[in-house]
Amino acid sequence: MTSASAFTALADLTELVQVQPEATVSRTVLRAAGVRVVMFSFDVGQELTEHTAAMPVLLQVLAGRLAITADARTEELQPGGLIHLDARVPHAVYAHEPSLLVLTMLDPRAG
Repeated sequence: MTSASAFTALADLTELVQVQPEATVSRTVLRAAGVRVVMFSFDVGQELTEHTAAMPVLLQVLAGRLAITADARTEELQPGGLIHLDARVPHAVYAHEPSLLVLTMLDPRAG
């Protein structure tokens, strides 16, 4: 985990977490005022069942292909794809192939 100052650089997010066989792995890579960034890796067939977040989030795929289900629809997310979810929106994630996901948690209460 990196504690942010006025300027923080992470050179390559894809190097911060690796896909593990038959597993989902998560690692917080940045904490700063108003934001937390968590890297996830998913092996094929791995999933996060429906859950919510207490704050708005951004989901971005860096590698692989994920199905994101929220608000009565499913979006297939590939590298470069981005989804925004409001706070407390139930959502689930399913990996169609080994994948890397960046979760950015946006805390509107923090400056």
